[in-house]
Amino acid sequence: MPTPEQEQRIIQLRIQLQKAGYAYYVLDDPIMPDAIYDQLYRELQELETQFPELITPDSPTQRVGDKPATQFVSVSHNIPLYSLENAFNEQELRKWEERWQRQVNEMPDFDYVCELKIDGSAIALTYENGQFLRGVTRGDGITGEDITPNIRTIRSIPLRLNLDPPPARIEVRGEVFLPLEEFQRINQQRETTGEYLFANPRNAAAGTLRQLDSRIVAQRRLDFFAYTLHIPSHPEQQPPTQWQCLELLHRMGFRVNPNRQRCGDLGEVLGYFDQWETGRKSLPYMTDGVVVKLNDLALQQQLGFTQKFPRWAIALKYPAEEVSTQVLDIVVNVGRTGAVTPMAVMQPVQVAGTTVQRATLHNEDRIKELDLRVGDTVIIRKAGEIIPEVVRVLTDLRPGETKPYQMPTHCPECGSLLIRPTGEAVTRCVNSSCPAILRGSLIHWASRDALDINGLGEKIVEQLVENDLVRSLVDLYRLEQNAIAQLERMGAKSAEKLVNAIAQSKQQPYSRVLYGLGIRYVGKVNAETLSQSFPTIEQLRQATVEDLAAVYSIGLEIAQSVWQWFRNEANWQLIQDLQAIGLNLANSAPTVTPSPEAPQPFAGKTVVITGTLPTLTRKEAETLIKQAGGKVSSSVSKKTDYVLVGSDAGSKLTKAQELNIPQLDEEALRDIVKKSL
Repeated sequence: MPTPEQEQRIIQLRIQLQKAGYAYYVLDDPIMPDAIYDQLYRELQELETQFPELITPDSPTQRVGDKPATQFVSVSHNIPLYSLENAFNEQELRKWEERWQRQVNEMPDFDYVCELKIDGSAIALTYENGQFLRGVTRGDGITGEDITPNIRTIRSIPLRLNLDPPPARIEVRGEVFLPLEEFQRINQQRETTGEYLFANPRNAAAGTLRQLDSRIVAQRRLDFFAYTLHIPSHPEQQPPTQWQCLELLHRMGFRVNPNRQRCGDLGEVLGYFDQWETGRKSLPYMTDGVVVKLNDLALQQQLGFTQKFPRWAIALKYPAEEVSTQVLDIVVNVGRTGAVTPMAVMQPVQVAGTTVQRATLHNEDRIKELDLRVGDTVIIRKAGEIIPEVVRVLTDLRPGETKPYQMPTHCPECGSLLIRPTGEAVTRCVNSSCPAILRGSLIHWASRDALDINGLGEKIVEQLVENDLVRSLVDLYRLEQNAIAQLERMGAKSAEKLVNAIAQSKQQPYSRVLYGLGIRYVGKVNAETLSQSFPTIEQLRQATVEDLAAVYSIGLEIAQSVWQWFRNEANWQLIQDLQAIGLNLANSAPTVTPSPEAPQPFAGKTVVITGTLPTLTRKEAETLIKQAGGKVSSSVSKKTDYVLVGSDAGSKLTKAQELNIPQLDEEALRDIVKKSL
């Protein structure tokens, strides 16, 4: 049993070490030498080893994990963690301002807060009663991975808030990053041990956060800047502005970027942006732009979110870095749609923090426009800071006897004759049995946003196709464990895991299956939209081009692509085969049945929803209509009784006006629905 003196000593040591850590890692103003800190830390360790019942989660000794984790658990964010829309010039920034201003009825007084956009990984932190509870990666914004043991190793993240008394629950968002000096140290160390080098600090930070062994995370000395605060348990304690949130975060014990600024208008925002375009070169961490946020949190809440981004914030990105290198070869890649894309193979070069050896050339017309030849010296950059592309050729440095490039006439994968459809810039392989098309389809099917089949990566897919084990998506679900176990770098246990992962993918919802089919122009968001508007695959197949185009955010080009895909008999046979083996091709959400006792103001009425509603999501609006006895349709016709109209309404509103169909806004909907309660 510890004595009262020993218990008190443990408390004193924790308080002193927490203060020292805050001064060192957050304030950059150490209050004690490292040797003294280490001595006190060892004393606390010894006392906690002697009396383990006195160890608490917020102790400085608990920052380094004991043993490696076996996996990360997916958890839902309490508050969605959205990414930001990007702007790349003043014109796009001003268009963003015009968009958000159209969303408000009366123009309020407003100002902006500008913060440097740190090149790292976004995380969400939860504190209960002032004590750190959980840390989660961004993930897809709705669901992330619980990496709490790794977060504990980051010394600029407090384990207990400097707030007395603290609210019951606090949510903090911020960016984990790797300082440039630490990045260089890690790569030098890895080079001496023969390990591969990290391409840039951002990738190194993201990879470190997902290490299963938190001891490795602790060794890499990640850092953190907090930038957002939510106090859901005590909303009255929520500061009214973003600027005040940042100040409160700092008082709580978080590191907040000091290079922030309040700006009264976009002119001041652009001045801040210009100041840091050169100033960022001397910072000890990487930044690729400026985050611009409306300062008033009530205005932020009023504006809300699009399907992807907050309307009240935007990232103004700096121009992509441009460098020169030499083209060693031009090769072509055959994608899952049969598109043949030429790629430049170049001398490796650093661009915007990463090593680049290949760059897309898009199509034959782009090569002719550039007059690009093997041996040329070219200027390359990263489009949107992500995709390397060739900007121009330095023809003065062209070696003698070069020849203009000619696209191949036959597919390099299957030998079929390539075609270039009239009016298109893309050359295609139209052999549906082409191994490249099959590989691409399988990789897309197994991707995280589609069926999310863990373990089915490119290398395994290549082997499955090469060994003729898989000839279609359906064949994946007929694979036998013994056959997989014979593949290179596979064994019985790995084969069993893969078979189980493939089987589990049958539980994925209809929208993911629809996205996984790889229909041209149907991305993740469009697949979700289509699955809501056409709850079964049969309904989607029966939809006309007009029905499809009438769906909000689905234009004519997408509609024609979807309609044409379902006209192909081989595609419909694939759908039937997938249904036969148990894939979800219909929404499983329960139907809302109106209460027979309640009045039904929408009884027998059909309502079409168009545009973005102020507070309700599309699903919430549909639920209210159905609870009031109504039916929700995806397209406007003479049989439509009402059109529920939000902002940015499209062709549905135009058609409703032509047919003189009554219109409702959200307020009118709520008034009608009250009658059914």
